[in-house]
Amino acid sequence: MIVSSPARSGSPRSSEPGTIHDRREYQVHLTEQTTVSTVMEDDKATPTDHTSEAESGAASAGSDVVALAKSSAAHFGRGILMGGADIIPGVSGGTVALIVGIYDRLVRAVSRVDGTLIRMILRLDVVGAAKYLDLMLLIPLVLGIGVGILSLSGVIEYLLTDQREPTFATFFGLIVGSAVLVGRMVTAWTWSRAGIAAAAAVTAFVLVGLPFLSDPPSHPAYLFVCGAIAITAMILPGISGSYLLLVLGAYGTVLEMLNGIRAGDVTGSAIASLAAFGAGIVVGILSFSKLLRWLLEHYYAVTMAALTGLMIGSLRRLWPFQVDLTPDIEKLGHKRYELVMPEFGDATTWIALGGAIAGFAVILLLDRFANRQSASIESK
Repeated sequence: MIVSSPARSGSPRSSEPGTIHDRREYQVHLTEQTTVSTVMEDDKATPTDHTSEAESGAASAGSDVVALAKSSAAHFGRGILMGGADIIPGVSGGTVALIVGIYDRLVRAVSRVDGTLIRMILRLDVVGAAKYLDLMLLIPLVLGIGVGILSLSGVIEYLLTDQREPTFATFFGLIVGSAVLVGRMVTAWTWSRAGIAAAAAVTAFVLVGLPFLSDPPSHPAYLFVCGAIAITAMILPGISGSYLLLVLGAYGTVLEMLNGIRAGDVTGSAIASLAAFGAGIVVGILSFSKLLRWLLEHYYAVTMAALTGLMIGSLRRLWPFQVDLTPDIEKLGHKRYELVMPEFGDATTWIALGGAIAGFAVILLLDRFANRQSASIESK
């Protein structure tokens, strides 16, 4: 999700949750994203007011087809970039969506998976439903995201299995950087908000250490729940869906399924698991995402404070220094590890620390680039 801070002015704010300041912060957050996306999309528009009616006809139809092909190819390319980011815990595909100028349009399209769309489908209004859902954007974008995810899934599984320490260290740095940026969004830290963040951090630290999340079930029902939770990253600032899956213990299982599909090893159980995961995503869009939108609109600062604490506490899941307790097991989703303290006399420890610093720097640079993009576009 987007890591840019919505409002960094020093204006005074009320400390009470649900005040007008919370709603203003959230509206500013959305307005900045809307401005970036709208301007970038508008810049691509080509005026046709001077085209005479006599010159339209077949030539116009041909140009429409070419424009559609170009637009679809562009969205497909953006999807590949987003998919490559989505599969890395700590890097948000939403950030990429903001940078390439489609964030607002994407969120608007996703939010339209609602009752209105269902009524259109029941009336068999296929054309209306397609326009309402903005399938001209979603189809090539989702295809590109799928290609991006599948292209990197094998590499990520190898890194998590054979290069686990430096990989987790890099992920650790990415999440720390994201937590810092989310913390910046709470522009008026108070003792109560700090207490909420601390309580959330302790809660997350305890939860991710529970045996259930250390050895979660791979049943489709659990993957359904994971899909519903992971999709909330679409609207949660600074959060990636892959990180939520990692915290829930389902990241390795999902990677294995994706790599199986990429290798052509499609089984009935894999199809059932992916179908349950996809159904969870749809339910998450219809339910959890709307609840989170309400929280962000009415209790923005409190929600951001709690989110900061949750990210910090759940870093326990990404502690890079681990001992493999199941060396005979090859499947990533079934392996178990024990957390240990680093050995500073070992060169690999310093390599891991370097990866953590690099991950932290990458997130800050992405945020800075996104902010510069926003500033340059708004000045036009």
